Amino acid sequence: MQLDVAIIGLGPAGASAAIIAAQYANKAGQKTGMRVVCFEKKAVPGHPVQCAEFIPAMLDAGDLVMSETSVQRIHEMITYVESDTPDLTKNFSGHMIDRRAFDAALVAKAQAAGAKCTFGVKLKSVGQDGTLVFSDGQKVQAKTIIGADGPHSLIGKAIGCVNSDIVETRQLSTVLRKPYTATDIYLSNEFPGGYGWMFPKGDVANIGLGVYPAQKHLLKPALENLHARIAATGQVGTEVTGYTGGAIPVGGMLKPCGVLGGTQVLLAGDAAGLTNPITGAGIAAAVMSGRLAGEALAAYLAGEADAIEIYAEDLQDLFGASLARAVLRRKQLFAAGAPQGKLSKLELCGGWIAYEDYWRPFDLKTDAA
Repeated sequence: MQLDVAIIGLGPAGASAAIIAAQYANKAGQKTGMRVVCFEKKAVPGHPVQCAEFIPAMLDAGDLVMSETSVQRIHEMITYVESDTPDLTKNFSGHMIDRRAFDAALVAKAQAAGAKCTFGVKLKSVGQDGTLVFSDGQKVQAKTIIGADGPHSLIGKAIGCVNSDIVETRQLSTVLRKPYTATDIYLSNEFPGGYGWMFPKGDVANIGLGVYPAQKHLLKPALENLHARIAATGQVGTEVTGYTGGAIPVGGMLKPCGVLGGTQVLLAGDAAGLTNPITGAGIAAAVMSGRLAGEALAAYLAGEADAIEIYAEDLQDLFGASLARAVLRRKQLFAAGAPQGKLSKLELCGGWIAYEDYWRPFDLKTDAA
C-alpha cells in the first residue's frame, strides 16, 4: 500500500494528527489525491483505558476538553506526605474526563475529515527503508510517518529515539461514596520513583500509583494498602470494579524526527517523551504535539522544506523548560534516595509541583552535575 501519511496509534496524539492531516488532504485532494491512513492495535478507540483521566487546567489546549467527555471539574489538590497532615493547594483546577469517550470523539473527527482508521492491527516491524509490516500481513510504504504509538514506540526505535527511563503504574477503580472536587496526591517512600493518587470522577474514584521498573513487584501490595487507607475514611468503597496500568516515559523529550530511507518520520505524544516526568500528565501534550505533527507534515508535503525543523522547535518552545525542570527534579530525587533508599519529607516535597522548592530557579549544567 502506497500512502502519503501513515499514522501509527490512534490515542490523543495520533487522532489529533489525523484530524489535521486529513483536513489538509481533504482541501488538497482534488489536486494531489493525498491519502491519510491510521493504524491502531486496539479494537476499540480508547479501550481499555490506561490513564488516570485528569487534565490540569493549566495544560488544557483550548478546546481540548470536550464538553461531552468532561465528567467533572477539579478545584483543589491535597497532598499527603507520608503520614503527616495533608497540605491544601487551592485553585488547582482541571477536568476529569471519560478517556474512552475522549479518544472515540477524536477518532470520529479524524474519520469525518477523511482519514481512514484501521483498528485491531498491530505494527510488527519497521524497515530501514520505511516499510511498515502489520499483524494482518499487509505492508505499507508511506512518504511520511507519524509515530504516536506510545512509550515503547516501534517507530521511535526505528529512528533511534527510545524512551529508556520508564515508570510502571497500576490503577484501580472503585465507588466514590461522596462528591469530591480535589485530586489527592500521596508522596511516600512506599512508592519509589513515583507517587500515589486518588482522582474523583463523578461517582467513581481512580486510585493508582507509579514506581521505578525495578520496584514493579511493589505495585500490587502498595495499591492494595493505598486503597484500604482511603476506604477506611469512608470516602470510597472497598470493592474494585476494574484494574488498569501501563508504562509512562519519564526521561524527557526525545528528538521528535528522523528519516527512514526516503520516508520522513515524526514522533508525537508519549512516543516523543512528552509526558511530564514528575506528574505523569500527558494528554494535553499528546493532543498539542499531534496537532503540530499533522500541521508539519501537511506543510512538508506542500513543499515547505523546513516544516520538520520547525516542528522540533515548536515542541522545544512548548515543553522544553517544563520537561527539563521535571527531569532534573527526578534526577535529584534518585540521587538523594535511589530506588531502595529513603527520602526525607523535604526531599519528597522538593520533587512535587505543589511545593515552592520544586519551582526554585535552576541551572541545568550546575544543578544536574
